[in-house]
Amino acid sequence: MIMATTSLEAQFVTFSLGEEIFAVPVEVVREILDYAEAFKIPNGPDYLLGLRDVRGQGVPTIDLRLKLGMTKTVPTPHTRVLVLDVPMESRLLTLGLVADRVFEVTPFRRDQIEAAPDIGVRWRSDYIAGVVRREKGFVVIIDLARLLSREDASALQSAA
Repeated sequence: MIMATTSLEAQFVTFSLGEEIFAVPVEVVREILDYAEAFKIPNGPDYLLGLRDVRGQGVPTIDLRLKLGMTKTVPTPHTRVLVLDVPMESRLLTLGLVADRVFEVTPFRRDQIEAAPDIGVRWRSDYIAGVVRREKGFVVIIDLARLLSREDASALQSAA
């Protein structure tokens, strides 16, 4: 007997930056760690906090708030680092992403996911893989490969 696949939905890890809720596909999340100061690297981009030792591997860690044009993260007891394996063009980029709070793994039906909103002017929305409506607002699904330019990915890869 062949079972029906569940390709009508996908699993996501949700997290917050301030009051906004974001999500990344669960398959790119390797682990979620408590926040710890990263080892600083001189001359890196402003959003690169530094390196974090993750099981013997130096993992570049970024402040997603800065990358998205928000204010810098102020660590709290709820701050976490999502360790992600982001598929890039021809390689896998391992990256730590600082989040104000991590909530849950949750399924979204593919028909729930809407395109990035059109506001009538050009803006940097290509990093938005989709938007999901919820009872108390929206969840923005981030396309990390698009968020990081080639220059970003090269800088982060060489930092590791």
